[in-house]
Amino acid sequence: MFKGKKVILIIPIFLFLFVVPESLLSHCQVPCGIYDDEMRIQMISEHITTIEKAMKQVVELSKESKPNYNQIVRWVFNKEKHAEELSQILTYYFMAQRIKPVENDKKETQSYAVYQKRLELLHHLLIYTMKAKQTTDLSIIEKLRTLLKEFKKAYFS
Repeated sequence: MFKGKKVILIIPIFLFLFVVPESLLSHCQVPCGIYDDEMRIQMISEHITTIEKAMKQVVELSKESKPNYNQIVRWVFNKEKHAEELSQILTYYFMAQRIKPVENDKKETQSYAVYQKRLELLHHLLIYTMKAKQTTDLSIIEKLRTLLKEFKKAYFS
């Protein structure tokens, strides 16, 4: 009877230690005004570089006469994890918080064209991030880098 109570106490502690911290570290999407757009661009660039390294490792390890499948799986997981984090920055940081919609009565203005360009670039970045999860094609990395440069220019202009 006493052992059952210990298990019941351990479950909430486990949940608090391993499940709650991930959600606590997320940006809350409350408009607090504490933003570092340059840092987010740098984070995106680092994720792209990590995805590239993972792709290269998967290809290299797969060519070995006796592939180490554990290492290949780790690199695939790492590639997907960084692609997911990249997607989070693009959607939850830039699309949801930083890119503000333009009012209907201003759709013929320059600000609307800038808004559309930013959204288009974010959408393309998301598509190529998804493709990076699906393959080891390094041309996708170059496309992501090109799109990031274009987005950075459109965003900070």
